Amino acid sequence: MARIELNNIAHSYLHNPKSEADYALKRIHYEWEDGGAYALLGPSGCGKTTLLNIISGLLIPSEGKVLFDGREMTQLPPEKRNIAQVFQFPVLYDTMSVFDNLAFPLRNRRVPAKEVTRRVQEVAEILELTPFLKYKAAGMTADAKQKISLGRGLVRSDVAAILFDEPLTVIDPHLKWLLRRKLKEIHDQLKLTLIYVTHDQVEAMTFAEKVMVMYEGELVQIGTPQELFETPQHKFVGYFIGSPGMNFLNCTLDGNVARVDGAGIRLADETAALGAKAKGKLELGIRPMYLEVQTRKTEGAVPAQVRLVEDQGAYKIITLEMAGAILRAKLGEDKPVPEKEAWLGFPREKIRLFADERLIR
Repeated sequence: MARIELNNIAHSYLHNPKSEADYALKRIHYEWEDGGAYALLGPSGCGKTTLLNIISGLLIPSEGKVLFDGREMTQLPPEKRNIAQVFQFPVLYDTMSVFDNLAFPLRNRRVPAKEVTRRVQEVAEILELTPFLKYKAAGMTADAKQKISLGRGLVRSDVAAILFDEPLTVIDPHLKWLLRRKLKEIHDQLKLTLIYVTHDQVEAMTFAEKVMVMYEGELVQIGTPQELFETPQHKFVGYFIGSPGMNFLNCTLDGNVARVDGAGIRLADETAALGAKAKGKLELGIRPMYLEVQTRKTEGAVPAQVRLVEDQGAYKIITLEMAGAILRAKLGEDKPVPEKEAWLGFPREKIRLFADERLIR
């Protein structure tokens, strides 16, 4: 395994980029620690695969350097980087057996036969493929084929890192869960450096120790799942993470009170003090699970109208209109649901203030 450093990496698919808007990947400076499990999370077109291809050597960045354990790799092709890559669709030799598919990367590097057998059996045991080693790959199920593809990346003990480019997209939900759990077990057991690209927040949050959220070519936040949920550094992170995402309300400040089209929401002293110094468009953010929905007026609560109630079984999602804005609240099954009018409480410690889409800190 290796420590992978991105030293002021940026990339444009244009020959002569003139502004930041011309870059598919904006400047990134970050270091992946040896043996870590990371996820690159973001919507289609945000730059995830571009970044992965730069790490693997399929793409040379317009600017910056790529280093493995301090050694520059920027101009080296993939075969010189000792990287294993697992793609969205399994890359297999259908006419070969499962054993031969797993053995191929080792035989290609002229690893001794005994070591090949030992390593293939070890990886097959981890992936629960041992009973199928003699079967042809063509006859295997979709999830088994993806396991074989994963195994081809894991079988080499000398790789610098294993890169996963949305490897579970074509797998059905239950099998996704099983394979995701298996990857987690593999990382805990072998301590490999794993970088996992996905647009699925559940995959990212359950797999990775640290999640890197990308938006329009920019790396907007790096953090643990809890950090992304509780303290999103960018408005995009707020509404992309969580289901439903964070509520946002345009506001102005009046001392310790956020004004939302006339309605007043009291802020914590520290939050108000930070907001008073900020410049740009102000927005108040709060997670649906923290929004208190009440059937009668209480001190500090703001009136709202109930527009829709969605019963999710263990909880309900309520859509409300408050001061001309639409909000969503997550209400436990044991909580009373207002019929038409509700009163909303905003816990001060759960409110986040944003200026020009960035968290005020």
